[in-house]
Amino acid sequence: MALRLCACVIASVFVLAAAPLQARQLNIVAIGASNTTGFGFGVGEQNAYPAVLERLLRQKGIDAHVINAGVNGDVTTGMRNRLDAAVPKGTDIVILQPGANDLRFFGTKQARTTNIAAMVQRLHARGIRVIVYDPDPVPRDFYQWDGIHFNAAAHAKIAATLAAQIATAVKPAPGAQTSAPSSTSPSTAAPAPPKP
Repeated sequence: MALRLCACVIASVFVLAAAPLQARQLNIVAIGASNTTGFGFGVGEQNAYPAVLERLLRQKGIDAHVINAGVNGDVTTGMRNRLDAAVPKGTDIVILQPGANDLRFFGTKQARTTNIAAMVQRLHARGIRVIVYDPDPVPRDFYQWDGIHFNAAAHAKIAATLAAQIATAVKPAPGAQTSAPSSTSPSTAAPAPPKP
């Protein structure tokens, strides 16, 4: 399990400027498809990694606001086309989770790679830091019964990985209190068994 989580960390590309972010609200946008929206049994938007990430960062004393800009069924061309509209002025970090719909919907690896690079370049030109969350391979235990959508436990692991990366580059807000997650927190709760 530790090796799988390590693979996810290695697969994430986190581009940081030399100076840490200031102690103000940290604005993050998560762009992707159904695995960003939290589509699937036992997940939903409240248990998707963007919402869990926001809670984890706040527990670390970071005043973070994470917008879930996932669109079910989207491909990297669609993400690229809506990038400027989905990422408002004042965004500090974008998490780009390109997913596998390009290849599922008859796209090419080259077009997917080109779109990801163009989005990263566009965001950098706007002064926005980027995390490309694109593990290859995705751990098998991340998937629900359909082999496509992440389960709630996977969303919690992704959020924890991203929170650790982001927290190293961010100063907590002055006087912020940190607290341990509660035993009923969706980020620590076991997912419900999948329906057939």
